[in-house]
Parts: sequence; C-alpha cells; structure tokens
Amino acid sequence: MTAPHTVTRRDLGGRTALVTGAASGIGRACALRLAAAGAKVRAVDRDATGLKALAAAAPATTGVVEPHVLDLTDLDAAEDVAAGADILVNNAGLQLVRPIEDFPPGVFHTVLTVMLEAPFRLIRGALPHMYAQGWGRIVNISSVHGLRASAYKSAYVAAKHGLEGLSKTAALEGAPHGVTSNCVNPGYVRTPLVEAQIADQADAHGIPPERVLTDVLLKDSALKRLVEPDEVAEAVAYLCTPPASFITGTSLVLDGGWTAH
Repeated sequence: MTAPHTVTRRDLGGRTALVTGAASGIGRACALRLAAAGAKVRAVDRDATGLKALAAAAPATTGVVEPHVLDLTDLDAAEDVAAGADILVNNAGLQLVRPIEDFPPGVFHTVLTVMLEAPFRLIRGALPHMYAQGWGRIVNISSVHGLRASAYKSAYVAAKHGLEGLSKTAALEGAPHGVTSNCVNPGYVRTPLVEAQIADQADAHGIPPERVLTDVLLKDSALKRLVEPDEVAEAVAYLCTPPASFITGTSLVLDGGWTAH
C-alpha cells in the first residue's frame, strides 16, 4: 500500500527573498507568503508608508520583512539591493491605458524602465550569489498580457512580453548553476493597479465604469472573477519548493481560462 500523499511544505528558512513592488497588491501578498515560509524578505518599494504597514503585518513567529525604500528607476541602486538574494520576485509595475497615438513617450519609457530594465538589473545583481551557492529562484510576475495583447496598453504589453524573454534567457543561463527562472501569469488581480484601471478603461472604451469589469476585464475569462493576490503568492511560493526544481523557462498561467480560447 502506498503512503498517503503529503502536502509539500514551503520551508524557506535560511533563505533571503527580495520582492519588488512589495507595499501593496501581489507584491505584498508574496512578501508575506515568503516570510510565512521562513524567508528573510527584502521588501522593495518607493512607498515608505506601505512598507511600514507590511513589516508590521508579518507574523513574528516566522521570517522577517525588511523594508527597503527604493525607486526602481534608480537602476544602479536596484542592482545593488539584489546582491545576496537567494530568491528574486520581480513584481513592481505600473499601467496607463491610452491609444498609441496618445500615449506619452515619457510614460512609455518609465514603464519599460521599471518593468523590464529594472528586472534585468535585479537579476544581474542577484545571479553572482545564486551561482556561487548553486541555488537560486527567479520568479517574474508577468501577466496574461505577457502572452496576449490588449488594445490601449502598448507599454505594459511590450514590457511583459520582454519580461517573458528575459526570464527564459535567465533560465537557460542559470540551469547549469542550479538557478531556475519562471514567469507567473495572472489575469486581472484584485489590486490597486487594477482598480485604478477601471476609470481609464471606461474612458478608453466609452462605457460606464461599472461595465468595465464584466464587458472588458473579464470578457475573455471563463471564470468571471478577479484573481486574489494570495493565489498568485501561493504560485510563487510553489516555484521555490523542491518539487518545482525541474520547472524553468516557462510561464505558470493563472488566467481563469483566458488563454484557452
């Protein structure tokens, strides 16, 4: 008779995890989940107040959360803060919904800097330590928009598509050194970023805000609800476990069936 199945423990005691965009939304959930698994979490965000609240919310009986106030457009500082990290979660992001002809070039540049160039610099800063110890986990919070495009989101879609390629390249280079690199691709998540999109989408599509969720955001999703941040954080934690050690260079999709079309 076979032994009963046991749930895989998410034990990250002794590991240092760095999470960007950690003050709210997905990043906050990831920071708390990794701390609950025992990791020491470097929580990076430009929102000092949000980081203080995050640190206070971390359970005292598990890993600790160390706030690091940082604007990721400071690329040298981003690379420096990643030194010594065993786990890197590239999550920070921003969004603007506009037609291409009306999209501000400066905002396009900022989105690509924060969501693609900063992850490159963070990976670059983390890899020497990961390679030296023969173990590392890179988890890039991509999106269904890393696999599919939507109108009016040129900068966000371009950044997420680029992040997918960066993640795969890191996987190929990191494999001989015990380092995995993957993307987690949620659909629309219940976060301040998505909530802020509703007004932008209403304006872009010319519909009332109350119709944005049903007629735009969840139109192509088989499951008619938003993804919860904790669901994304659990996927991130799973990718750091021993059973996930053969998963690299791929995308873990949590999109409620969107890409099943």
